[in-house]
Amino acid sequence: MILITGKNGQLAGEFIRKLTEKGADFKALSHKELDIGNLDNVVKTVKELKPEVIINCAAYNLVDKAEEEYEIAYKTNAIGPENLAIAAKEAGSFLIHYSTDYVFDGKKEDGLYTENDEPSPVNEYGKTKLEGEKRVTEIGNNYLIFRVSWVYGKGKQNFIYKLTRWAEKMPFLKIVCDEFSVPTSTKTIVDVTLKAVKERLTGLYHLVNSGYTSRFEWARLTFKLLKLDKFIRPVTSDAFKLPAKRPGFSPMSNERLSKLLNIQIPPWEDALEKFIKEEGLTL
Repeated sequence: MILITGKNGQLAGEFIRKLTEKGADFKALSHKELDIGNLDNVVKTVKELKPEVIINCAAYNLVDKAEEEYEIAYKTNAIGPENLAIAAKEAGSFLIHYSTDYVFDGKKEDGLYTENDEPSPVNEYGKTKLEGEKRVTEIGNNYLIFRVSWVYGKGKQNFIYKLTRWAEKMPFLKIVCDEFSVPTSTKTIVDVTLKAVKERLTGLYHLVNSGYTSRFEWARLTFKLLKLDKFIRPVTSDAFKLPAKRPGFSPMSNERLSKLLNIQIPPWEDALEKFIKEEGLTL
């Protein structure tokens, strides 16, 4: 049996669709049903359900709000994974947890970030996610930690949905051109995660689509695929004066994971095109 936390998020939604399709035995719980920040609650739930695998899709990912709501973010992103790791160890469950490219400062100049690079987050959100990684690792149970980036899937919690809403309301768009990472499809994350579980992989890996891009180029390709003629002006991140600093260049390499699983993870462009076609997205 598989236990999924963060039931209402876009990643959990993709797991639910895929596991339902496969006829797998799973239970998905929302924050109301399982607050991962509450150790007693977590231990009790895991003891009752006895899952073979726990997939932690619960996360506080409001990057700017985390600057003010650090304690709330910390409870979900650091204490929550620790609680799940403790409960998983007691129950003999295998834990899968998701982190982020925002654990890096974006200052690397000689290639994409690998698992050997030293994290150095530049915002509070990144700090809470890094702490979550550390706590899971320290408990030392069987686990997989996947760092993901710029995640999008079904729903309203992603950049693509926001783009289409902005396009409806504004005569033209201003999109940041000095932030680089890897747009990553929830379908890719789910497929690779399930393959990794099947292969009994453990440890920390970068799970992203292949290649990298800027937010500006991501927006341009999205509109091209949507056949939408909308002017997009590239601007620097300074133009928005957001509370949280972002790493300028944080694309991660999926090479280690690809080699271990003997797979080719699709380029971000192909994954985006497939997503837009399958979802029948239009404006």
